[in-house]
Amino acid sequence: MATPAPQPDPAALLTAARAELAQMPGVLDRLLGGLDAAAWRTRPAPAEWAPVEIVCHLRDEETEDFGARVRVVTEGSRRFAPNDPERLAIERRYLDDDGPGALAAFHERRVDSLAFLAGLAPERLSGAAERPSGGALSGLDLLAAWVAHDRLHVAQLAATLARNWAEHWRPLRTEYAGPIPYAPST
Repeated sequence: MATPAPQPDPAALLTAARAELAQMPGVLDRLLGGLDAAAWRTRPAPAEWAPVEIVCHLRDEETEDFGARVRVVTEGSRRFAPNDPERLAIERRYLDDDGPGALAAFHERRVDSLAFLAGLAPERLSGAAERPSGGALSGLDLLAAWVAHDRLHVAQLAATLARNWAEHWRPLRTEYAGPIPYAPST
């Protein structure tokens, strides 16, 4: 029988995650600086999110998913509330939102999240709660996933901006740079 992998040190994870989460607002500022209203709303492909939709998602997930779920665990609750990001994007009309305003709101929410995490005792992250779809997540799982979520959306945003740049300057052969994510529009 295989020996289970040792759990990460909660204090080390909390410290590392806080440092990583603190970088995200600046990363977004640098990636999105200078976008005009049209660029904020340009999707790289019909079924993919535009920059404003990605930022609105990050803004809302900050308090309604990761922040809320870490609080559920640290307060000793046993079940998470359902969360459907794709439905929320439609219901809340993310595509029609104001990009810079959504980014500013994300900044504010991230500051609040970091303050919450700064006051959190690491051992409180060891608890777990059940997801509506089944399976438990610990506070440690959520904290590690929160940083991964940020990074996944940075990659998504970078891919979106690369495709939108290539489309903007078509017929120039931007593929010389390498494979541009998302299929080009025809």
